[in-house]
Amino acid sequence: MTGVNEPLLEIERLCTHYGRIQALREVSLAVPRGSLVALVGANGAGKTTLLRTISGVQEASGGAIRFAGADITRLRSHARVQLGIAQVPEGRQMFGPMSVEDNLFLGAYTRTRAQGESAIERVYAMFPVLKERRAQPAGTLSGGQQQMLSIGRALMAEPRLLLLDEPSMGLAPQLVAEIFSTVVELARSGTTMLLVEQNAYAALSIADFGYVLETGRTVISGRGRELLADERVKQAYLGM
Repeated sequence: MTGVNEPLLEIERLCTHYGRIQALREVSLAVPRGSLVALVGANGAGKTTLLRTISGVQEASGGAIRFAGADITRLRSHARVQLGIAQVPEGRQMFGPMSVEDNLFLGAYTRTRAQGESAIERVYAMFPVLKERRAQPAGTLSGGQQQMLSIGRALMAEPRLLLLDEPSMGLAPQLVAEIFSTVVELARSGTTMLLVEQNAYAALSIADFGYVLETGRTVISGRGRELLADERVKQAYLGM
């Protein structure tokens, strides 16, 4: 029987290079099934690079990525999507001239039409504003609505693992609260998530477990609330 706390994603001594520049230096972490794991750190620490490497957009130069017990280190990105890994990219990356609904269906390209129709109803139930504006060009949505659309598009694939890259970036405080409320709702529903976020306090406050990344290395790890109380984290990332 599969255990609830069994890792869905395991990263072991993962390395990534951009040419001669090493961006990730033997990063190791685990994301248990049904958990919310936060990855925090300063700009340039390698957080986005790690997500890109997990999703297969960036090639690993060393180490291993295991998903549901299988080594996926050399799999192409589309094959990882088919296995159940979906990413909400930094900056939302909408297709502005296309309608909200067409943007959503792009996230279901590995699913059948019937599966897509079923998934979009669940997305609309979570984000009613997207249903209200489904025929509207995505580029005319507010920043918060675009972030909802980006999350909804990833959920259209019905992922087993959701990678969230800086979902609060560029949003007003009230909208940040709404987005994090959505993340909490997804966690309560059992969605396994790896959350990359520069707002360390917000991320660690809701995370089951957290890692701190510095210059391409994981330097601190622990339960989310424990990291909030860690003096090193408080001084470096929480302004305390």
